[in-house]
Amino acid sequence: MKTRDEAAPLHFFRDDQRPVEWRVSPGFMPYEDALAYMERRAEEIAKGHASEEIWLIEHPPLYTAGTSSNPRDLVSSAFPVYETGRGGQYTYHGPGQRVAYAMMDLTKRRQDLRAYVAALEAWIIETLGAFSITGERREDRVGVWVKRPDKGQGYEDKIAAIGIRVRKWVSFHGISLNVEPDLSHFNGIVPCGISEQRYGVTSLVDLGLPVTMDDADHALRCGFEKIFGPTITI
Repeated sequence: MKTRDEAAPLHFFRDDQRPVEWRVSPGFMPYEDALAYMERRAEEIAKGHASEEIWLIEHPPLYTAGTSSNPRDLVSSAFPVYETGRGGQYTYHGPGQRVAYAMMDLTKRRQDLRAYVAALEAWIIETLGAFSITGERREDRVGVWVKRPDKGQGYEDKIAAIGIRVRKWVSFHGISLNVEPDLSHFNGIVPCGISEQRYGVTSLVDLGLPVTMDDADHALRCGFEKIFGPTITI
């Protein structure tokens, strides 16, 4: 098992410390609508006509296919499948999972995709720390993982996924944190192409924590500000 040796950045702040707009949408957001919005917003940010934004939503049950997806990893078509331009492989989104779309101007931060992904991982790890959960990054597996000694030696579960797309040095897509999704819905795919039995999927509630979506949102915002700087509610 490999752990990334490089230290996560202490921060990924903007040069001018301009606050990031923070928005939470109620209900279930259709994936096509979310993608169309991100495309427009990223273009407006690149032109200097809009601020950076973190957009917190939930989707109805669906699967998305990243640019590295293998069709064999789609086990079931029980839910709609969407092709997307983000990096990565198949992933699941659905009720009880908090999706945080990050539309960030890397020209105002650091034009380093590896460092940006590390900063997103650090954000998730900070968020999990608010619930006394030790999240860890892995060199050979994208996302954030928690050790599961209760399942056996060497067992780990993925609790958060990362998938980004960058255009004109503006990022979109982002992260997803499993708060209380139906974990059986992940059975329709090989999540992120990882089929080894000792690597599964978990959530905050699955780990025995009575966490609400509001609790998760608060922790996400606090964790984000430690890594990326101030936010402002819109």
